[in-house]
Amino acid sequence: MIKLKLYWVGLLLLAVACSQSHSEKQTAMRSTAGKAPTNLTGLAVATFAGGCFWCTEEIFEEIRGVREVVSGYAGGKEQNPTYEQVGSGQTGHAESIQVYYDPKEISYQQLLDVFFLAGHDPTTLNRQGPDAGTQYRSIAFYRTPQEKQQIEATIQKVNASKHYSDPIVTQVLPFTEFWPAEDYHQGYFRLNPDNPYVQSVSTPKILKFREAYPQLLKKPL
Repeated sequence: MIKLKLYWVGLLLLAVACSQSHSEKQTAMRSTAGKAPTNLTGLAVATFAGGCFWCTEEIFEEIRGVREVVSGYAGGKEQNPTYEQVGSGQTGHAESIQVYYDPKEISYQQLLDVFFLAGHDPTTLNRQGPDAGTQYRSIAFYRTPQEKQQIEATIQKVNASKHYSDPIVTQVLPFTEFWPAEDYHQGYFRLNPDNPYVQSVSTPKILKFREAYPQLLKKPL
């Protein structure tokens, strides 16, 4: 695994602090490993890239009204890319998630708010925490002119609020194609609670999201 090879030693040192509380939460949560819904009636779809999809998948899975989140690759031209190919940084793809949600329960604007304010750091270019490379860049994909306007307006609003000390560098791109990642990546956060990367990188981000948006959480998770 690319992530683990680069940061194994550092992550092991950080893992102890959150391992106990994370393991306790895992026992009460269902696995989120799944595929795209076959019946899309009443559902809308949103696609985001915000660093390692192990983390972003879980964040959006926990939002009420979200039916399924699939980890995968988007933003490049390679057909059916593999994790290793994307990890090389040569395909143009970014680790992404496809969110299937009920717009009657959660709005696209609320998903944007989570993405920009709690889902990742949109101010770091080609980087999220310890993960560096274009495959970890921040992207908000739009399917309609209205979604593009909402994304751009949200970026302007967040920049104006000074929520971050640096300006947002998220790319705003038209959606073209999403390629699901390999099966072992789906639901990775919940299926691999003892993974050092999950414990020390993903878990703190997810806990931060839960604290920021308790009103949006599914009950139970």
